[in-house]
Amino acid sequence: MAKPKKTPRPKAENPKGFRDYFGADVTERAAMLETIAAVYRSYGFEALESPAVETLEALGKYLPDVDRPHAGVFAWAEDEEEGKGDWLALRYDLTAPLARVYAQHRQELPTPYRRYAMGPVWRNEKPGPGRYRQFYQCDADTVGAASVAADAEICAMLADTLEAVGIPRGDYIVRVNNRKVLNGVLEVMGLADEEQRAAVLRTIDKFDKVGEAGVRELLGAGRRDASGAFIEGVGLSPAQAEPVVAFLTSRGETAEATLANLAAAVGESAVGAEGVAELRQIAELLAAQGYGPDRIVIDPSVVRGLGYYTGPVYEAELTFEITDDKGRPRQFGSVAGGGRYDDLVKRFTGQAVPATGVSIGVDRLLAALREKGRTRTAERGPVVVTVMDRERMADYLAMAAELRAEGIRAEVYLGNPKNFGNQMKYADRRGAPVAVIAGEDERARGVVQLKDLILGAEIAESATLEEWKERPSQVEVARGDLVAEVRAILAAHGLGPSE
Repeated sequence: MAKPKKTPRPKAENPKGFRDYFGADVTERAAMLETIAAVYRSYGFEALESPAVETLEALGKYLPDVDRPHAGVFAWAEDEEEGKGDWLALRYDLTAPLARVYAQHRQELPTPYRRYAMGPVWRNEKPGPGRYRQFYQCDADTVGAASVAADAEICAMLADTLEAVGIPRGDYIVRVNNRKVLNGVLEVMGLADEEQRAAVLRTIDKFDKVGEAGVRELLGAGRRDASGAFIEGVGLSPAQAEPVVAFLTSRGETAEATLANLAAAVGESAVGAEGVAELRQIAELLAAQGYGPDRIVIDPSVVRGLGYYTGPVYEAELTFEITDDKGRPRQFGSVAGGGRYDDLVKRFTGQAVPATGVSIGVDRLLAALREKGRTRTAERGPVVVTVMDRERMADYLAMAAELRAEGIRAEVYLGNPKNFGNQMKYADRRGAPVAVIAGEDERARGVVQLKDLILGAEIAESATLEEWKERPSQVEVARGDLVAEVRAILAAHGLGPSE
């Protein structure tokens, strides 16, 4: 008789493009989200939590460079009788769900509706170094306000948010442009062919990578990239390409100079002139609030979501240098972006609804703070109450409860207490600041031993025998003073009760 085949064990590994987050990663992100939320709330925005799953119909075709609604998203068909189940998908951003929410509940919501949302989003795209299929976004949007004052407010709030999380002035810049100006440039060029217009837009989007000379080549006959491969150009003459180059290089020393250059670039285009006027109004509104060019600038090189945004667009860029994997210096780059999208709600209502908003890439922002050394590299664990006598578990649990009642993180060791050395190894691995030790002798005398694990690690690393004697890392205290003495040890290391 043949032996039954064994079922292979599942592999303990993440799906490609996903990762696990432990201790400090989770708490640092939570703290950052709360800091960001506090800024958003100070501007009057209210929280919204919508489902992680939406219908494909509601999400729509808003992913870049894809031809099908379900390309780039994790989607599945709902199983219902007669094959009438909906196609569902994990949300790929927080804006498409907002459009559905507003269209569905607009009769009950105030207009304008100001909301912020935070949470994970999912992209079914090829993963790469630092590029995951699940990541956090943190959005704030105003729906129902046609005035560019709403755009100016978002830019100001973005600057305030970056400073609140620990990016100082001088280490970031918020750059602002307007899609209408770009539309005006295309109008001046007189390109009737839609494929050519699309090719011009794709070329404009490469300005940051290839510069003015590269854009001229790509608008013309083409260019060779760094690998030597030839990239075919759009085929425009130098005269045809000039308005695009004038647009991309129009940033001046002052906002007024930039606006004058943009006005020249759009020529007689009415929509282009409207875009320039909106940028001028945004600059004036920001200046009135004290947001100068050290924080927010008009920058024509900002090109975002060419098939998505309808007016002002903005991007927050970190300007400090970091070192890449090969030791080369480079700037950290963009951590947030957004703009005006007046057509998104229209998909549901049939009527244009003005909307503008910003999305912050929380994981990238956290990475930036780590690069600057502005986050704690390791989370401090709880106080660990060791177990010297199994029969006294109630006493040990009571000690931990007393500490927690005073806001101090604490736990009792719940592994096998037979080997005390293993308990101390556990406390070290947990990052515990203090270990509480209470055997039969301590109980009889009404005392406990407190081992300062932070001081102990410092002494073990560098102290001499004489210094060790002067700075004992373990002290005996009265049982009734447990909480006060633990608090004193934490305070000596600059730690609060909950750290």
